[in-house]
Amino acid sequence: MSEKTRVDFWFDPACPFAWATSRWVLEVEKVRDVEVAWNVMSLAVLNDGREGLNETYRELLAKAWGPVRVIIAAAEAHGEEVIGKLYTAMGEMLHHEKVTDYDEVISRALETVGLPAELAAVASTTDFDDALRVSHDKGISQVGQDVGTPIMSLNGTAFFGPVITRVPAGEEAGKMFDATVTLAAYPHFFELKRSRNEKPDFSNN
Repeated sequence: MSEKTRVDFWFDPACPFAWATSRWVLEVEKVRDVEVAWNVMSLAVLNDGREGLNETYRELLAKAWGPVRVIIAAAEAHGEEVIGKLYTAMGEMLHHEKVTDYDEVISRALETVGLPAELAAVASTTDFDDALRVSHDKGISQVGQDVGTPIMSLNGTAFFGPVITRVPAGEEAGKMFDATVTLAAYPHFFELKRSRNEKPDFSNN
């Protein structure tokens, strides 16, 4: 593609599907002319007040507040460039190392990125929840409430997904991106979906 493609990506660090798609975006950066902006959304905000959630998922949502609060606070204090760095640091632990202690994930991610350890205290407060909801709403308002994470906007057209379970690399990543941009460019395209029969697999990444 001859023109730079603007990619705005909304994620929750707790979501393995968002992680898979985000790692694909990083592969795309290597082979296509793109400008990526990382943004925070929240599964906890998305599901706030919803009935019928199973207990395991409720427990995940309760823990999921912490990382997104810390990322929002870090971005306000140290600039938006730390968002993607913190996401990568947290995601490596959550989805590759399988760390389940979110306090450990937060503290180690802050250390990895070189940010003050004191930011970890934000995880258990509501001080930055208004800013978190603004970031979340900026993404979800473009696609509707009946979707999840990730949300990706390509040159201003946003949609949920793409949902992938393996991370393509090289030209394969580029070709899939080209196809996604083409679909997004058609103003009357809304949905392409099939039943999913596997979870994300990061064993080769």
